[in-house]
Amino acid sequence: MTDEQRCRVLLLDDDPIVVQAIEALLREESPWDVAGFTSASEALTSVSINQYDAVISDFLMPDMDGIRFLKQVKEVQPFTSRIMLTGYADKQNAIRSINEVGLYHYIEKPWDNDVLMLHLRNALERTRLLRDLDDQARVLAERDRDFAELRAKLLKAIL
Repeated sequence: MTDEQRCRVLLLDDDPIVVQAIEALLREESPWDVAGFTSASEALTSVSINQYDAVISDFLMPDMDGIRFLKQVKEVQPFTSRIMLTGYADKQNAIRSINEVGLYHYIEKPWDNDVLMLHLRNALERTRLLRDLDDQARVLAERDRDFAELRAKLLKAIL
């Protein structure tokens, strides 16, 4: 199984037709596991239990807007790439989304399937790279601790 096949994508939109359309696209065009939701609270429950590589969220929803939802995703899964999908695109909300949730991309409805797939592939690669970087940083930090302990022991033995 390749890394791409292990990728998990969460999709949230209050319109079940949008969820079904994108789920069908992703299942047809990719090996990724896709979890579609029409409720932000159900999606957040899933985020608290499952790790996702990318999250696509609608902007305007009745129970929670996309910015608030993606902020909560970021708190639980900071390396997960976040994409906003909206039919109500405006410059102010785009800037707010980018600044408040570290948005990876902002896509307007109706979307182009090829463009959506391209941005999603790039988002998944970004997530993989961020996680790899974090793993390497942890390894280096552990080596630094080991080196500091060894240095302290050597100094103690010498002095």
